[in-house]
Amino acid sequence: MHLIITDARLARSRAIHLSGTRLVLVGLAVSLCLMVVAAGLYHWVFLKGAREGWPIVGSLVRLVVKDEFAERDRFMRANLDAMARRVGEMQARMVQLESLGDRVLGLAGMAPADIPKQDARGGALVSARNLSMEELQATLDDLERLTNQRVDLMTVLESRLFDQHIRNKMIPTHAPVTGRVAGSGFGWRVDPITGQSALHTGLDFQADTGTSILAAAGGVVVTQEYHPAYGNMVEVDHGNQLVTRYAHASRVLVKQGDIVRRGQKIAEIGTTGRSTGPHLHFEVLVQGVFQDPQKFLNVGGTATGAQVAAVQPSPLAGLRATPATGR
Repeated sequence: MHLIITDARLARSRAIHLSGTRLVLVGLAVSLCLMVVAAGLYHWVFLKGAREGWPIVGSLVRLVVKDEFAERDRFMRANLDAMARRVGEMQARMVQLESLGDRVLGLAGMAPADIPKQDARGGALVSARNLSMEELQATLDDLERLTNQRVDLMTVLESRLFDQHIRNKMIPTHAPVTGRVAGSGFGWRVDPITGQSALHTGLDFQADTGTSILAAAGGVVVTQEYHPAYGNMVEVDHGNQLVTRYAHASRVLVKQGDIVRRGQKIAEIGTTGRSTGPHLHFEVLVQGVFQDPQKFLNVGGTATGAQVAAVQPSPLAGLRATPATGR
């Protein structure tokens, strides 16, 4: 491409030859200049006119901004409506959680009236409107407060139920000999050795020598010794002044100070001490007073601490834990 530039004053001309590459570069330079000029005009005319309120430019700006604001409002309203629906669903779930909490309270031994609840609300729906941002925020704050209360309540319930679970494990309701029914029961009977009426302070479980003796509940071994009447004997303290005694063992597998769990093998049946044959003599003592072990075994795994406290001393309450003369 050839360009001829002439100068009238100097009466001369100049020819410029542009190749393809130079032509492209020139085109780019011209385009860049046009973009800079357009940006300058936009800034000077449009923005300045909008700030200073030029009639035509101001109207155009208000129209564009109004459309943008309307679109933003529609977007925010759609999000607020979606959030309001989710909040409503969460409130409904919280009501269900409260109902569940009331049922669990009974299991934990707590009165539902002692727990603060959300104010009851209701009534006919006359008209409905969209929630404002402030109303939605207030609803979220109330929901957060209620959620925190429920979390605190569940923490208390967990503690109570865990305490009950541990307490149940410490109550002698597990059969000390598997698959055996007590032969000689608790109370007065004819002594098998002397033939006279005597108090039997426990239950006798007949079984072969070497049969496993199991802990009726979890606790700590407080006594492991040989006794003239009880023979090889183990006593387990379960707390709350509750003790179980296992007598006439042929072999003892625990020692004083050991912690045993419910159903753990602690000894083997034998006929040591004052005994007429292989069996386990099983006793339960509450505050040092002999109790009928069958009452605890009948309760099974459903006993609670309150039930243990409610166990009334037997008619033999005056008799403390002293060795009996007949087993």
